[in-house]
Amino acid sequence: MTRLRFAPIPAGLPATVPFTGPETLERRRGAAFRARLGANENGFGPSPRAIEAMARASAEVWKYGDPDSHDLREALASHHGVAPGQITLGEGIDGLLGLLVRLTLTPGDTVVTSEGAYPTFNYHVAGFGGQLHKVAYRDDAEDPEALIGAARKTDARLVYLANPDNPMGSWHPGKRIERALDDLPEATLLLLDEAYAEFAPDDAIPRIDPEDDRVIRFRTFSKAYGMAGARIGYAIGPAELIAGFDRIRNHFGINRTAQIGALAALEDKAWLDETRRNVSDARDRIAAIASENGLSALSSATNFVAVDCGADGDFARKVLSALTEQGVFVRMPGVAPMDRCIRISCGPAAELDILAEALPIALSQARAS
Repeated sequence: MTRLRFAPIPAGLPATVPFTGPETLERRRGAAFRARLGANENGFGPSPRAIEAMARASAEVWKYGDPDSHDLREALASHHGVAPGQITLGEGIDGLLGLLVRLTLTPGDTVVTSEGAYPTFNYHVAGFGGQLHKVAYRDDAEDPEALIGAARKTDARLVYLANPDNPMGSWHPGKRIERALDDLPEATLLLLDEAYAEFAPDDAIPRIDPEDDRVIRFRTFSKAYGMAGARIGYAIGPAELIAGFDRIRNHFGINRTAQIGALAALEDKAWLDETRRNVSDARDRIAAIASENGLSALSSATNFVAVDCGADGDFARKVLSALTEQGVFVRMPGVAPMDRCIRISCGPAAELDILAEALPIALSQARAS
């Protein structure tokens, strides 16, 4: 008998993390990356207003953040045309997914997701004793109808769907998701991850009543607003479900500086528009770099582009490794057949210049090996 004893569920889990961070990779290689294009961060940065607001707030970092995030929640409610009671905030979408799983899942419940989809959700499900059922992508996109069909067959409690998708950048028309909801089993809740919604076409966003008890939607300040390091996201859903988060959330989990910065970012619509233009230009540049090297870029509604390396996953991993050796940080999908691609985040022109220089060398090395 020992004091150092894990509870049964975590005791049976591997001590791994879903992502190896660029900092870890830099320590391993003994040098910093020249181009940081792998984590879907917004390399164009946050609004200058947000930076200024956070700088001013730093002098009062001795204060706890507002546990209700009142000002930001009110502003978000106005922004989305919903009631404040239909929004909750958390430590990024990752943190909110964990809370939602804890709030709704009983050990042994089935959860449906896509094979190769955003892996952090899977860690939460495993951590709270859920049983994952995975559905294959179809044409490099998550398959809403197949996901809901699997939920019906497995009596799933939760279904996870990202639109637009990570890691492929694909997206579905909002109308398709609205139709799919009509087939959702009565006891199943759809978790709609819209982290990249600000980059998507308008018709990709479904029109869903926030009180619709079939779905909860997740948004973030990490992508379009350029505040990944601040760890601030939010969920929109029925007031009864949203109120449930207060039973289990870390009430001081969102730091005061992040709340203030996010509020300033939300108010700076001109900067958001400029970011969208920068991302669109960067997507075009990445596609051009791919084409110049005989590769094809998949259409994307996100701030990254999946580039088809034209072979299998082993070849794509060689390309990724060769880019890393040259100081270019990118990532790739982990499941076939999507792992034929590398995933390149949009970034400033100077970093894409480095990519353009490094990619032909990486391809040559991969082919030679």
